[in-house]
Amino acid sequence: MPNIILIGINHKTAPVALREKLSFSIEETLAALETLKQHPGIKEILIFSTCNRTEILYVASRSGTVDTLITFLSGSKQISPSEFVPALYILRKEEAIHHLFRVAASLDSMMVGEPQILGQIKLAYRTAVKAGTSKVLLNRMMHKSFSLAKKVRKETGIGDNAVSISYAAIELANKIFSDLSTKTVMLLGAGEMAELAVEHLISHNVGQIRVSNRTFENAVALAERFNGRALGFEERVDALTEVDIIISSTGATDYVITADQVKKAMKKRKYRTLFFIDIAVPRDIDPKINQLSNVYVYDIDDLKTVVASNIQQREQETVKAERFVSEAVIKFRQWLDSLAIVPTIKALNEKMTGIVEMECDKTLSHLSHLAEPDKDAIRRMTQAIATRAIHDPIMFLKHTGGHRDDSLYLNVARQLFNLDMLENQ
Repeated sequence: MPNIILIGINHKTAPVALREKLSFSIEETLAALETLKQHPGIKEILIFSTCNRTEILYVASRSGTVDTLITFLSGSKQISPSEFVPALYILRKEEAIHHLFRVAASLDSMMVGEPQILGQIKLAYRTAVKAGTSKVLLNRMMHKSFSLAKKVRKETGIGDNAVSISYAAIELANKIFSDLSTKTVMLLGAGEMAELAVEHLISHNVGQIRVSNRTFENAVALAERFNGRALGFEERVDALTEVDIIISSTGATDYVITADQVKKAMKKRKYRTLFFIDIAVPRDIDPKINQLSNVYVYDIDDLKTVVASNIQQREQETVKAERFVSEAVIKFRQWLDSLAIVPTIKALNEKMTGIVEMECDKTLSHLSHLAEPDKDAIRRMTQAIATRAIHDPIMFLKHTGGHRDDSLYLNVARQLFNLDMLENQ
């Protein structure tokens, strides 16, 4: 099997404070891929970065590439290896494939069954294709992960009453305020996460909705869809005096709300409870805000308790989904094994053709009295004998059957016909 390797960190191995240090924007991903594809030990590579994980999936042609990537992460993100290496997981070959398929099927998500993960994986794949770093193996692997995710979504109940981080955020707000109908919510960011949050807010009968985004047109579009009001991004701080809940999911690299800004706003709002839900990575909301009286900040890691109950409800469907994943891994492994059949058959044909041509020429050199048409007939006959002689072995290699280990028979065939020595000559 090709040397497929996956290294990464996720919500299970690292807190959000560490994950955000290793996160990649689309632009950073492209730049990283352009750099890493120059490494002679890396044949194909893809970087997958979301709020809950950063993973690098690649095909290696030599050893030592894991250390290379650790050094790259350390240098590009200005972080000491000692800070993140203990949180890394390193998966190889079938384990790496199995992990990718589970991620695509939303079985490794903080919120099992959440639908956003597949879109994020597809974006990571398109980025790798754009950079020219996804080729035969990763192309096939990624498309298999897409079809698997679709099958899991269609044939299991894992996506019933679809939940997401956005949904968990609204659930948390509902538990704290008990009645959202009298509350005003401000969304910072107008992307997919914000849109999902609006849908869940409406289902909980939220009072009023404000949408603030750096691109005002996007804020207007989202607000109009849900009878809310758009705010300019520069108005977000002033709006703190009139809203009760802030849900933030921007792509900013720095805090968009600071402790000093909230401290001033709390005086104007006479210290009425203010609730922040930060579902962005890197974080949008300064965690120091939690130190202020009557202000509460929850980030993505705090949502785990809300997530837990949803996971329990989906355990039965998860079992079925895990079976689909295992089946997909087996089929993909069989495809990988079949890749080795092609060069083996080619080598077998070349060896037999070489033997036939050599022995035929040797024999014909002693039969100079024969006419050229007669010599051609002998050549065709000997070639036909060789072709018939290896027909059954080739058919056996092509159709060994799903119950047998193809790699074992390929290895035996290469030893019986001494094919490896032929290729090394």
